[in-house]
Amino acid sequence: MNYDFSEFGRQLGCGSGIESLMDDLGEALAKGGADIKMLGGGQPAQIPEINARWRRRLAELMEEPGGLERGFTTYDGPRGNHRFLDAVAGLFRRTFGWKIGPENVAVTCGGQTAFYFLFNLLAGRMPDGTQRKILLPLVPEYIGYANQGAGGDIFRAVPPVIEKTGPHEFKYRVDFDNLKITPEIAALCASRPTNPTGNVLTDGEVERLAKLAREHGIPLILDNAYGAPFPGIFFSDASPYWDEHVILTHSLSKIGLPGTRTGIVIGPEQIIAALSSMSAIIGLANPSPGQQIMLPLIESGEILRLSKEVVRPFYQEKCRLARAAATEAFGEAFEWYMHRSEGALFLWFWFPGLPIPVRELYERLKQRGVLVVSGDYFFFGDDRPDWPHRHECIRVSYSTDEATVRDGLRIIGEEVKRAFAGD
Repeated sequence: MNYDFSEFGRQLGCGSGIESLMDDLGEALAKGGADIKMLGGGQPAQIPEINARWRRRLAELMEEPGGLERGFTTYDGPRGNHRFLDAVAGLFRRTFGWKIGPENVAVTCGGQTAFYFLFNLLAGRMPDGTQRKILLPLVPEYIGYANQGAGGDIFRAVPPVIEKTGPHEFKYRVDFDNLKITPEIAALCASRPTNPTGNVLTDGEVERLAKLAREHGIPLILDNAYGAPFPGIFFSDASPYWDEHVILTHSLSKIGLPGTRTGIVIGPEQIIAALSSMSAIIGLANPSPGQQIMLPLIESGEILRLSKEVVRPFYQEKCRLARAAATEAFGEAFEWYMHRSEGALFLWFWFPGLPIPVRELYERLKQRGVLVVSGDYFFFGDDRPDWPHRHECIRVSYSTDEATVRDGLRIIGEEVKRAFAGD
């Protein structure tokens, strides 16, 4: 029997780029096992010192009076555990001097859920019948945003300025000359560092975006899933930014707790109150384990030390090794560029003039046991005529072990060389 789906059901229940990515990862693991080179997902690395800290914290939690009950057997309020909200607000108040309190903080079931709530709260069909959209000031942008509009497409995007910064290096920059905020725009949104490219918006770019948003009476949403101050996976000078019209999202995933599904939103009281209401309706309450595991680390500031002294150096070294391996694997056999790596867990490669569709390259690599992500998924919200650049890029994760990354990059180089040779 076939059932008719609503518009909402067709938008969210009939496939997406992020679902295809996750399905491919799961299927590859099930069928290929240890032979699969997993260079496609955003799974954080297993950092021994970080995992040891979680084990100690779980032991502490079990010894604390009521610790088990707080973490696993009771509901928190829909906005989050009150002590956790106080701790988050206190951390940012002490560290950066921000004038925020617990009323400016909400917990969601992971960062992905936070964005589903925020996008559909601000954009889509409005009470007066108009349609409002989220403006992405820089694409490519996170694949997980693309299908989140409950009522259909809610994105507009501004293609970047491409600046070649070295023999095999380039960087995307915001094209402020073509960044137009029209009445249909409900908010600006950018990830920092950017998933997929590792691009970090400069402090000046962020301040300029915030100024534009304020002038037009709309919020600026900054996704800090990889960013400052935690988990701190950024390798360039970048300062956390907040203002009364800025919405920040953080997560416990990339510091090493992805399974707890704990997202953190900092924003205006009106937005935070709305997120609390949405959490209550959609999920009743949000997961408690991550909040209880992380609570004393946030209260003491230990989360900042771990981010700065353990997490960031760990990924910075993995990034250095992966970039060196790419340079060795690709050589001068074909034209290629790598986005300047300023953070996150990925290398973003551009192969100008790639003679086959990038999804065909993806399939060839999958046949050889290498999983990457086809770059065209990350260019959405751009309604210009077809742009070759979007079909010439791939995203590669370097969070797995060095040997796997090195071998995977070697195979990528071989397949790209084959494509340029016409094989």
